[in-house]
Amino acid sequence: MAREGGAPMRVAVVGAGLVGSLEACLLAQRGIQVDVYEGRADIREMEHVPGRSINLAMSVRALAALEKLGLDQHIKSEYGIPMYARMIHNRDGSKYAIPYGTEQEAIYSVGRRYVNEILLDKGDTFPNINYHFNHKLVKADLEAPKLTFQTKDSEDTKVVSPDLVVGSDGAYSSIRREMMRRPRFNYSQEYIPHAYMELSVSATPGDEFAMEKNYLHIWPRGQFMMIALPNQDKTFTLTLFMPIDKFNDIKDKTTLLEFFKENFADSIALIGKDKLVHDYFSNPAPPLISVKCYPYNVGSTSVILGDAAHAMVPFYGQGMNCGMEDCLVLNSQIDEHSDLRTALEEYSRIRNPDAEAMCDLAMYNYVEMRDLVNKKSFLVRKKLDNMLHWMFPSYWVPLYTSVTFSRMRYHKCIENRRWQDAALTKISSVVGLVSLGAVYLVARHHATNQAVTQAAAALLKYLPNIDTIKF
Repeated sequence: MAREGGAPMRVAVVGAGLVGSLEACLLAQRGIQVDVYEGRADIREMEHVPGRSINLAMSVRALAALEKLGLDQHIKSEYGIPMYARMIHNRDGSKYAIPYGTEQEAIYSVGRRYVNEILLDKGDTFPNINYHFNHKLVKADLEAPKLTFQTKDSEDTKVVSPDLVVGSDGAYSSIRREMMRRPRFNYSQEYIPHAYMELSVSATPGDEFAMEKNYLHIWPRGQFMMIALPNQDKTFTLTLFMPIDKFNDIKDKTTLLEFFKENFADSIALIGKDKLVHDYFSNPAPPLISVKCYPYNVGSTSVILGDAAHAMVPFYGQGMNCGMEDCLVLNSQIDEHSDLRTALEEYSRIRNPDAEAMCDLAMYNYVEMRDLVNKKSFLVRKKLDNMLHWMFPSYWVPLYTSVTFSRMRYHKCIENRRWQDAALTKISSVVGLVSLGAVYLVARHHATNQAVTQAAAALLKYLPNIDTIKF
């Protein structure tokens, strides 16, 4: 993409986080001159990066984006820690695992800072990417376009006039705020009545993981929960999610320890009593926000990606994955349309229903993680979904599988789940399942006797329960 006369197009990316640094690289691959502006210092030079959660769950969508830069295998084989299942911790200290999918399917625990740093390092390999750290956006004209920045060590401002502005500046985006001044721009936000706090479990004295390594650990407790993800240094990052009122009720060491003894007793020894008290009262409990808006572009001169376009609560582990997939969708539209305005409008039109669907799914999954994973109906449905997926792998794809282990459009994942729910309602009696088994056996008449026997056994396993379970 070039200006009239053949000069390279100039793009200003606002925000050097995960999505902004990725998008800068993808644009640079096209020969575009990219300037990345970030209000903070370079995180590669910072001892501590304040703000966002340090743990992320990376899956197929983000890995597909990283593949464009040759970084996906590094995450899968060298840095990311694969998590093959949820490990559920009961109040009495007992545990059990719920696999995410097949034995080969895993999501990867990664550190936000590390992924950001390797993307920034990748950007340094492109001669047509320039980083401008400590540049705070103070004014934006998105139609011109014209951006005004103030640097950290100067009262003077810097004005730049790129051909395109890419806003990837997070849930409280300044670029989006400018879009909101325009007519016919839809915007909604919702703070859920829950906050989160990060704690940690150290490695053992023998420098080993204190819990099972390849799991996402969950302590579901109805209206609140705690999760833990493994880190490369053999620690775990724990995140406590609960209503703000509940956080406010815990005022001192006594009430904190009583709360943990009642709800997360097995975690106290893992964290350490003194460390738990210190970390709890030292850490903030930030709010959780969900943002939806439309459209994502202003003509051919500006576009927003990632949390700037669709901030979501973290309970499906898709915030980063969705944001990185934005870059792929935008990339494909630029490939398809020679006219930039059309490409941006099509990106906005196509991506919006998927992003909003994912925001809704993230809200739903909080209920599932904190409560439903303990219910018999959830476990039966999970096993039934997996069994039907095994029988009909291209026809019956469970919701979590479609969201996490495929690039099926998010809104199609929801549509897929709806017809599955309707189908299971009709076959949720013993007769219905027997009929299903008969249809399967006829359809697979060419299968071996062993396969037929296995299929029948799998069906019969669920018959005693299914007539009393409502989906």
